[in-house]
Amino acid sequence: MLTEALSTVLRTPLRLTVAGRTDAGVHAAGQVAHVDVPAELEPQLDGLTRRLNRYLPADVRVRAVTPVPDAFDARFSALRRHYRYRVTTAAFGAEPLRARETVAWPYPLDLEPMNAASWLLLGEHDFAAYCKRREGATTVRALQRLDWAAAPGEPGVLVASVSADAFCHSMVRSLVGSLLEVGRGRRPVEWPAGLLTRSARASEVTVAPPHGLSLTGVDYPADDELAARAERTRRIRVPGTS
Repeated sequence: MLTEALSTVLRTPLRLTVAGRTDAGVHAAGQVAHVDVPAELEPQLDGLTRRLNRYLPADVRVRAVTPVPDAFDARFSALRRHYRYRVTTAAFGAEPLRARETVAWPYPLDLEPMNAASWLLLGEHDFAAYCKRREGATTVRALQRLDWAAAPGEPGVLVASVSADAFCHSMVRSLVGSLLEVGRGRRPVEWPAGLLTRSARASEVTVAPPHGLSLTGVDYPADDELAARAERTRRIRVPGTS
């Protein structure tokens, strides 16, 4: 969609690279992307933000277009990604204006055991139990933040904040699904971390619905560290590199 809009506005085929791919139905309020533009098209970049948004549907917006160093790579230069997951236990479900980003959960949830279980998952682990495996790709990730809090001014709404160097397919939604079971009282606090010993996806983990999840931000190093970061990430993430 965005690739088509760019190619149409600049009248040349272009290839877009994004910081992270999201599952169908997941929001990406903080997505970052880059595109290599031929030098002769640089004069056309003035006013590109407004021009692009004319071609995009109302639920897709380009907030800014910024020149970056040649070494910048939206995917491989990233230090970490930040996600948020919203769930409500209110008897009436999600507020209508927030229903597209809030999952209605029909059971009471206890924050204390959910946060205790979340803390046990932090650090670098093989998250194979929580990922849809891709051939040749690693499932080792460094989970840097995972905690739950009540949303201020929104009775019944709980928000999970999740950060890691990267995430594999369905990882966040699977983690959330396991923690909801802990909060509901159906699983003990130690259960989600205990699954980290698995070398394959755990069938007993329910993947939480996609619409409660949103990519909220991506962090990058200083300009002079972009190339080194991208090279290091490629060695770790891409099969066949050394």
